[in-house]
Amino acid sequence: MSATAVVQKATDSKQVVVFRVAEEEFAVGIDSVREIIPMTEITSIPRAPAFVRGILDLRGMVIPIIDLRERFDLGEAGNEDETRITVVEMAGHVVGCIVDDVEEVLTLPAEAIQPPPATAISVDSEYLLGVARHDGRLLILLDLDRVLSEHQQQALSSVAEPMEELEAAAT
Repeated sequence: MSATAVVQKATDSKQVVVFRVAEEEFAVGIDSVREIIPMTEITSIPRAPAFVRGILDLRGMVIPIIDLRERFDLGEAGNEDETRITVVEMAGHVVGCIVDDVEEVLTLPAEAIQPPPATAISVDSEYLLGVARHDGRLLILLDLDRVLSEHQQQALSSVAEPMEELEAAAT
């Protein structure tokens, strides 16, 4: 389903979690967010894709951690005091996404959500679900299942699936 179709089908409000990466504000549906935790030590994985910072043991569940600054090519992190890991369901896996700050949970009315401008859509930006106006700001709505390209999803699966198999065997 295209971003335009999703936005046009919206008849109700949408509850989202708003977070900041660099100077940009992004939002994802609250139903995709499992939890938000403070930044913590992450174990590196040798030869992992550049966007995979490493893995984290989250109460017995080992999850891959994705650096959204790296994925969106937004440069190096600045002040890490507000850095958070947003644990989400992405491309069929539970994944942690490093964000600079989680700002708020909002309920956006359907009329505030618009499809992204056609000129902003490229093969590498299919993850844009739409744009929302809220209090004079523009929020970029992300489709978490498309934040990673097909190639990047395969790379993530090579990190995540062995951990999921180990966890299943341990229970």
